[in-house]
Amino acid sequence: MLMGDLLLFVLGRYTGWALLSFICRLSLNPETCILRSAESFYKRGRLTLLFAKFIPGINSMAPPLAGSMKMKFPQFLQFDLAGACLYILGYAGIGYIFRDVVAKITRGMQSATHVFAEIIVVAIFVYIVYRIVQYRRARVLGVAPRIEVQELAERLASAEQKDIILADVRSHGYYDPGAARIAGSIRLEPNQLAEELKTLPRDKDIYLYCT
Repeated sequence: MLMGDLLLFVLGRYTGWALLSFICRLSLNPETCILRSAESFYKRGRLTLLFAKFIPGINSMAPPLAGSMKMKFPQFLQFDLAGACLYILGYAGIGYIFRDVVAKITRGMQSATHVFAEIIVVAIFVYIVYRIVQYRRARVLGVAPRIEVQELAERLASAEQKDIILADVRSHGYYDPGAARIAGSIRLEPNQLAEELKTLPRDKDIYLYCT
């Protein structure tokens, strides 16, 4: 477990956002995947590694995210090792406490091996179909219109500039108070979008850029 996390940490350190975006493309909602993980690191910092393995989504994002945020290697190793031990002890402890129940379930499964195997195969097939349908639906509904950098630069340089708002919505950990922004852009806090949206005018084109 630790070796796998170390590999993701190193890849996150040297590939940066590329690996994170690839992992998040596998989820139904890439934006939520990235924001949820980055927000957890922003609020709890290194302590995220202690409980990350218990949370689906964050468990695979935490090591490369820590690497891309330039977390010191000894610190990562310390907190990730503690998190791995906590995860293993937690599930091993549950197995030990409920060992009699697990034994009964195992005997029942052995007596109905063929039926159970068929149910598993059907369940896996149904789940795969469900994921494909949900993925296609999310892709259709979630595709945001995009503009090329050069085209936007030309619009900003023209008389249309007054009708344009350029907003920085980078996640925490990739945006600090002293971070440089594109000239003329404003900052929108990703964790406070409901409030931020109330301040935006309705009669202008709004362009967003993130990490």
